[in-house]
This record gives sequence, structure tokens and C-alpha cells, in this order.
Amino acid sequence: MSNFQLLLILAGAVVLAAVIAYNAWDARRHAPRRPDAPPARADGDPPGDGLQRHEPILEFGDDEQPGAEAYAQGAGMGEAGAAPAPDAAGDAAQGGAPAQPPAQPAAPVRGPLSVGEWRMFVLDALIDAIAPLAADQPVSGEAALAAMPPTRRAGSKPFAIEGYNDALQQWETPQPGQRYRHLQAGVQLANRSGALNDIEFSEFVMKVQAFADAIAAAPDFPDMRAEVARARELDQFASDHDAQLSFVLRARQAAWSPGYVQQHAARLGFVPGSMPGRLVLPAGQGLPPLLSLSYDPQAAMSDEPEQTAVRDTTLSLDVAHVARAHEPFARLREVADALCRAMDGVLCDHSGVALPAMALDSIAADLQQLYDHLDARELAAGSPLARRLFS
Repeated sequence: MSNFQLLLILAGAVVLAAVIAYNAWDARRHAPRRPDAPPARADGDPPGDGLQRHEPILEFGDDEQPGAEAYAQGAGMGEAGAAPAPDAAGDAAQGGAPAQPPAQPAAPVRGPLSVGEWRMFVLDALIDAIAPLAADQPVSGEAALAAMPPTRRAGSKPFAIEGYNDALQQWETPQPGQRYRHLQAGVQLANRSGALNDIEFSEFVMKVQAFADAIAAAPDFPDMRAEVARARELDQFASDHDAQLSFVLRARQAAWSPGYVQQHAARLGFVPGSMPGRLVLPAGQGLPPLLSLSYDPQAAMSDEPEQTAVRDTTLSLDVAHVARAHEPFARLREVADALCRAMDGVLCDHSGVALPAMALDSIAADLQQLYDHLDARELAAGSPLARRLFS
């Protein structure tokens, strides 16, 4: 074999090695980024990532759950305000006591309610159509509970039945061992499913009438036409002032693995939500999450998650569900900036257009106006009534 042939063989081997090395480098460069290896556990420590897999939610009644989340393509914020309804009453922005029947002594003004307290203060004339129930004699809590309808909904609207606890001077869901001289029933006028309509109001009347017959009480229903009209006005206000913001965090170059996303989000306080591919930033015990971070649920459930590519995630804020004092949009911007720097990403709208700081400043200014409109209507963001209306 001549020297020339040896040189050709050697050159071919070098070229082949270079091609193999380049392909390996290119594959590694484009492979999904993986999370850092966790520190070694001490003996006896339980396995897992140590994160509490629980999503904070607002607790409704027996079968009332918030509606499914819908993520808007940007800031769907209305600017037009509406005059407060003439029948609005109570400190609704702080979850105050609902309207009392004429014969009922007025309950004292209360401060902000905890989630547990709010479950006993469901009805408020600001967002509910309320029907007092006049009983022939005091009704025991056991009798009231036995007569309750099997569901607490009229169509898509939650409704509730309450009794007035004379000792505590407050309305509450009927409790065993209590006796009630005054009761009331109410149905919510609007939620994200729309306004209360004639059919739903009629269903409410039938269920409450059956309850009243069982406890020997006489209901005093409000005028259906007036309540349906009030429901439409409230629904229009809610539609004009409902803001569900969502932004996309997109990888600049290499994609991310689900574990990589989870690890960086966990460093900022996010915990796994109730659904695959969803992480939430808790706002407090029993409260809706401050922010949510979601990605492809199929990637989250993959058999080989570290080999699964995630090219973008969605960072969302349900404005009406988070109190203004938490400054959730400022927190969203901090989280987005931290994740973009740590994960080599860029913040975009849903069309993939990068969002400059000026655009975010404009949204922040619009949000302040939105908060003002909600405050003026006694439906402050994060209040129990606002969370019920925007659910």
C-alpha cells in the first residue's frame, strides 16, 4: 500500500471522526435541558422533590366549584365602568354581612373574613337574588339540612340556603344543634358562564319552594324580571372588567425538559398544581394561586420526561382572584424576568412577538384603572364576592 493511499485513509478517518463529533455536539446542543442533580438525601429522608403537591383553591359549597380556567390572549380588560346597582348592600368588597330581612336585626359590620368564615357568608344582595323564608316556628338545623336540595346549583348558577344564628348574630349554612327563626335562600346573578336567565331563576324557585314546603315556611321571591335585568347589568359589568392575563416564555435556543422547568420554577416558590403540566405560586392558605405556570400536559406525563422537549410555557394571572395588595402583576414581571434569565428564554405574546418593557408598563397602568373600577363597584379584586362573580 502506497503512502498516498495511507494518507487518503487517514484523511477519511479524520473526516469521519469530525462528522461523528459534530453530530454528537449538535445533538447535545439541541437536546432538552435537564435539571441539575438534586443533593444527596440523608438516610431516612423520603424520596421525591419535597414539594407539596396541592393547589390552593377557593372552597365553594358542596358541589359548587369554580368554572374552568380560560386564558386570554393578552389583557382582556374593559375600561368602561358601570354605576352600582341600586340594591347593592353590605361591605361586599371585604366579604361583609349580607342584607337582612326587614324583621331581622341588622348584623354588625365585620372586617375581612377568612375563607372558613366566608363559607358561612355566601349570600349578598350585591351579586345574589335573595328570597327570605318565613317559618311558622323555629327550624332545627337538622330539619333544614334534611330538606336541602341534592344540588346547590340552578343551571350554571350556585345558590345557597342560610339561617340566622341569633347567638352569633350572623348568617350561616344551617348547622346541627342550632335553631333558626329566620332563613333565606339566594341564587347568584352572574358568573363567567353568563347572566342568570329565566330558566335558571325558575329552577331556583322550584328548589327553594320544595325546601320551604318541607320545613313549613313561606318564601318571598323577588320579581323575576327585575332580577334577570339586574343579572344582565352585572354580567355586562363583569364582562367589561374581567382580566385574565397570560404571557408565553419561549426558549431562545435549546428546549427545556419538564424537570428543568419545574426546578427553576420551584426556586421561585412554585409548587405542582392539581393538573399535569401546571405549577402555581401560592398566595395563602385556602386562597386561589397568585400566579400559574403551565406547559404541555403530554410532556408532563411522558414516560421519558427528560427526553421530552418543552419549547414554551405560559405564565398566567387571574386578576379578579388576587388582591391588589399582593401586587400580582409586579410579581409576574419579576418571575418572568427571573425565568428568562435563568432558562435563556424570552417573554412573548401568544403570536411569538417579544414584549418590550414599555408594553408591560402600559398593561400595569391599565390594571390600576381596572382595580379602581372594581373597588368602586364594591367588588375589589381578591375579595370573596369578586372570586364568586369571576368564577
